[in-house]
Amino acid sequence: MSANSSSTAAALALIADDMREMDAVIERRLKSEVPLVSQVSRYIVAAGGKRLRPALLLLMCGALGYHGDQRYNLAAVVEFIHTATLLHDDVVDESTLRRGRATANEAFGNPASVLVGDFLYSRAFQMMVDAGDMRVMQTLAEATNVIAEGEVLQLMNMHDAALSEEGYLRVIRSKTAKLFEASARLAALLAQSSPAVEKSCADYGQALGTAFQVIDDVLDYGGEVSEMGKNLGDDLREGKATLPLIIAMQRGTDAERTTIEQAIKTGGTEHMQQIIAIVHKTGALQATRDAAALEAQRAVDALVGLPANPYSVALLELASQLLVRRS
Repeated sequence: MSANSSSTAAALALIADDMREMDAVIERRLKSEVPLVSQVSRYIVAAGGKRLRPALLLLMCGALGYHGDQRYNLAAVVEFIHTATLLHDDVVDESTLRRGRATANEAFGNPASVLVGDFLYSRAFQMMVDAGDMRVMQTLAEATNVIAEGEVLQLMNMHDAALSEEGYLRVIRSKTAKLFEASARLAALLAQSSPAVEKSCADYGQALGTAFQVIDDVLDYGGEVSEMGKNLGDDLREGKATLPLIIAMQRGTDAERTTIEQAIKTGGTEHMQQIIAIVHKTGALQATRDAAALEAQRAVDALVGLPANPYSVALLELASQLLVRRS
């Protein structure tokens, strides 16, 4: 979602006070007697980002009429789990740039990033116990486990030019969409919603998270570094066969397919401009956007059973805005 999107800004304005309360929880729970833990944690949390996962939880709580303080605690838990995955991700991917500045592993080294990621995971589990709800703990424990499986699955798929669209989506649904799904489900659990409403919330979160990641993969071949806050070509360098490449290989000539296959297998970016041209020429970017549109529509459809109020309208706008996301 574009940072200056009026719809996104309006949605976030609804929960501005809630996000400040969540930030206060984060500030309090980041404290550690080990200075490096606090230093690395604050470095990555201060990097900002859209904080879509906790925002989703807070918006869904508003839509369902839950206004208890536990929403701030669980929003912080979700952000800690997400932050821990970023720390570990950047080490595995050997990334040097995130959100326009040096990654934590670049600034502090790999060992510190991995161990502080572990701290954030364990702190998140301490905090989720505070909710005193077995379903909340079950949801977060399952989500964390599925995310870890998704990370391993992605690692296995590195440099695999034969990866199918189904295999690609399996990774996304595990690695990215699962925490979106859990965030939305947690709101339903806090609001003590019916099983049907809980399912609608979870379906919305999964669809939104999937669309978000699919559009993110478009940006590696259709965006600018200034828009994205990461290096163009990072996915290719890491040997990731994302949907734009999978579709381009399906639609391209034998020579074009071979060029992309070799780049995925070797992680070589010397033909990056040629590959970008192939992705554009084959219509793979538009086809990928269309795939994201299907997921965004699924998110919109999932909201039908929710109460009509400004929060549910904001959730509707968030799904719609994914179709025009540029950064």
